[in-house]
Amino acid sequence: MINLLRNRNFVLVFAVVVGLVLGDFAANIKAYTTYVLAIVMTFSMTNIRTSSLFPLKALVKPMLVGMLLNYVIYAIVMIGLAYLLIEDKDLFYGFVVIATTPPGVAIIPFSYILKGDVEYSIKGVLGAFICTVFLTPFAVGWITGNDGIASWDLFMLMVKTIVVPLIISRFLLLSKPFKLIDKIRGKVVDWGFALLIFIAVGLNRQVFFSEPLILLQIGLVLLLTHFVLGLVYEKIASLFKRNTVKVMSENLLLTIKSSGFAVVTAITLFGQKAAIPTAGLAIFVLLYLLFLSFRLELRSKKATRSE
Repeated sequence: MINLLRNRNFVLVFAVVVGLVLGDFAANIKAYTTYVLAIVMTFSMTNIRTSSLFPLKALVKPMLVGMLLNYVIYAIVMIGLAYLLIEDKDLFYGFVVIATTPPGVAIIPFSYILKGDVEYSIKGVLGAFICTVFLTPFAVGWITGNDGIASWDLFMLMVKTIVVPLIISRFLLLSKPFKLIDKIRGKVVDWGFALLIFIAVGLNRQVFFSEPLILLQIGLVLLLTHFVLGLVYEKIASLFKRNTVKVMSENLLLTIKSSGFAVVTAITLFGQKAAIPTAGLAIFVLLYLLFLSFRLELRSKKATRSE
């Protein structure tokens, strides 16, 4: 049981199940979502070492790639699919939030696990984060027609949940505090995200039970935007004989979004129904990362047998 509770995959799935069963309690902690996200982002960003940001000249290309993949290509594909398949306005706004959400910091450890270029991933994540802070408020406002939101309010949400945590995380990387942070970071992040997913699922538990067609439509958009988009990108990259190590990092930069950030932003700006796609995002990101992990393991076994 203790080992299960330490397993990231189990914890996130557990959060979905608890949200469906005990979702009525989610309304009691909804008001604390921004604070939970800020804590999670602070601990997550300790994955980004300050030394990785130098020399500054080497930052430019990976940062631009991260912006292009995570913020432009992903956003165009997801918003386009949602526009074609999703009729409900609030659900569509949920996909707009996902499309303009920063990358998941899980990109960094999974770049290592999946044999990608870790330094390249760090710089790409940072570039996408910077892009999010300055462009998301205007992008969301423009796409939704400022429907009940103010760009300044969204910008301040970006500051509270990205800029401030990034600054605080620099202090946590100092030798003395980092000894403790390194021990508890994984658990704080996993259970923090789980709490946010529980809230998103719990607030909408009736939809999960009563409107299967909506869930199928949401699932189709997420399936196409993660599995299909990621595999198509890999195929195109192979045709151009790109470096496979960097392609893996770019695959993650293209497809992995911060589900916790999306949950909080959707609930804060557009209400609980808009958070339904963000709860689905957490599931599909998890499934896609598991798929990539199993695929790598299978390829490794085949390579060993051929030798």
